[in-house]
Amino acid sequence: MKKRALFIDRDGTIIVEPPVTEQVNTLEELEFLPGAIRNLYFIARNLDFELVMVTNQDGLGTPAYPMENFEKVQGKMLQILEGEGVVFNDIKIDKSRPEDGLPTRKPGTGMLTAYMDGSYDLSSCYVIGDRETDEQLAENLGAKAIRIGSDRFPDWDKICEYLFAGERSCSVSRKTKETDIKIALDLDGTGKTSVSTGIGFFDHMLEQIGKHAGIDLTIDVHGDLNVDEHHTIEDTGIALGEALSKALGDKRGIERYGYCLPMDDCLCSVALDFGGRPWLVWDVELKREKVGDFPTEMLMHFFKSLSDNAKMNLNVKAEGENEHHKIEGIFKAFARSIKMAIKRDIYKFELPSTKGSL
Repeated sequence: MKKRALFIDRDGTIIVEPPVTEQVNTLEELEFLPGAIRNLYFIARNLDFELVMVTNQDGLGTPAYPMENFEKVQGKMLQILEGEGVVFNDIKIDKSRPEDGLPTRKPGTGMLTAYMDGSYDLSSCYVIGDRETDEQLAENLGAKAIRIGSDRFPDWDKICEYLFAGERSCSVSRKTKETDIKIALDLDGTGKTSVSTGIGFFDHMLEQIGKHAGIDLTIDVHGDLNVDEHHTIEDTGIALGEALSKALGDKRGIERYGYCLPMDDCLCSVALDFGGRPWLVWDVELKREKVGDFPTEMLMHFFKSLSDNAKMNLNVKAEGENEHHKIEGIFKAFARSIKMAIKRDIYKFELPSTKGSL
């Protein structure tokens, strides 16, 4: 079986990089990034990755950056890490400057030729760093890149969760004689949305789900709107429910439940349970036939289709006078409920059920 490795940058990734010199030159400057030690320990204890430090140290050994200073900082850093159960299998240090153009300097792979002999599954390895050169190194190796400080990986907590529990993203396609639907979602995204159903108000509501749940959501629908809106709205609910169910996987570590939201004159309550038993309780009265180009009679039908296919128990209540606010409040409350329910804790990575399955 081929081995796996994490190729981890040092300054700016494990320890804080000074803003001016961009190199830690004294023990007084040594400071670990928040969560770095705790999460590296979790990774070392629970996963089968070898830990490899890969770092450029510009001009190491020059009067401005004495080797003695580097060795003190490096020794103290490794001593602290080892005391917390984090031991690097290998340490690769490039001492050149950018103008030297050496293949050992990131993003060159010269320091890592030993890992390119076929004994490592590089497609399952990761380069973790804070710069574009770290991402380029990953590409040059044929590995995957994790850039700390990015929207996707803002900190070590997110990195550790991703490495341990995996990504929760999926794509769903559903094609019938009435509709052609493609949905992609990432439950651990940042709220980016791209929605096109041909029904403007419906697009606006679906965007609320992605934005307020903090999930990346792409929905592309081509339906028989020349007939009416029914098939487009119903089938979008079916496909979105399937996507949620698929992305959640075995639901290990999730909160499972979510719930509420006021919007102007309205109070909208949405409680949900990803417990595997679909059920819809609907306590919403809508007086207008349409809001924009959206037929209000389809609102319950949409959430029924969604809850059935997401295998969720969904309880929706709304009160107020403005129909637009009421519907938008329902979608926003639904989104916030999802955000609460899909929250994942890798330190309590178990099924949230006494039954042992969901």
